[in-house]
Amino acid sequence: MKLLDGKTAIVTGAASPRGLGKATARMFAEHGARVAILDLDEGQAKAAAADIGAGHLGLACNVTDKWACVDATAAVLDAFGQIDVLVNNAGITQPLKLMQIEPENYDAVLDVNLRGTLYMSQAVIPHMRERATGSIVNISSVSAQRGGGIFGGPHYSAAKAGILGLTKAMARELAPDGVRSNAVCPGFIATDITGGKLADEMMAMILDGIPMARAGTAEDVAGCCLFLASPLSAYVTGSEVDVNGGSLIH
Repeated sequence: MKLLDGKTAIVTGAASPRGLGKATARMFAEHGARVAILDLDEGQAKAAAADIGAGHLGLACNVTDKWACVDATAAVLDAFGQIDVLVNNAGITQPLKLMQIEPENYDAVLDVNLRGTLYMSQAVIPHMRERATGSIVNISSVSAQRGGGIFGGPHYSAAKAGILGLTKAMARELAPDGVRSNAVCPGFIATDITGGKLADEMMAMILDGIPMARAGTAEDVAGCCLFLASPLSAYVTGSEVDVNGGSLIH
């Protein structure tokens, strides 16, 4: 059964070969969706779109630029005629301690993670409201729930916690218009961001704290995004779904 037959999805920050966005875009495509991959580099976005199959779209978009989000949305509508799903995946992290966070670090991390989620959502909402249907999936993090502690600094935790508040406020406001908004909170996931940057003893310590005794995969997160994008979650809005192997049970 293809869960997204006839649907169109946008996934931001999805050009990285082993990232969450690319895995989500691929899984959506396998379930029948036409996918628009948005990323900073147009060439990489187009290559990622071609890699997941024929008929998908790759576009350059800096999500911190409101009008770039509006333009990208218009381009997707030109190509596909509709937008059913938005996955706000674009994000960056920095492994800084509290007193190391300079204004430019704060601006970079908050802008891409939180402002980008707002701007991209604002770009697609008028279309979704007009059709009285749509699912917005925002990628937060276990870091927002437990106050960091693995990889990102406190400003990353703050940005990802901001996404949770924004997700719930959007859900409340958009529900009467038939548009759902949910968040996914990945735990420790083996991706390009984490790959090769942790010493063996640090990795062992992290895995000791995960009841399922393994790192998550990008596909583990993509599966949750698929559920939230599909009709299976028709009555789910304002939720935060944990994908952390039991590392945070609350």
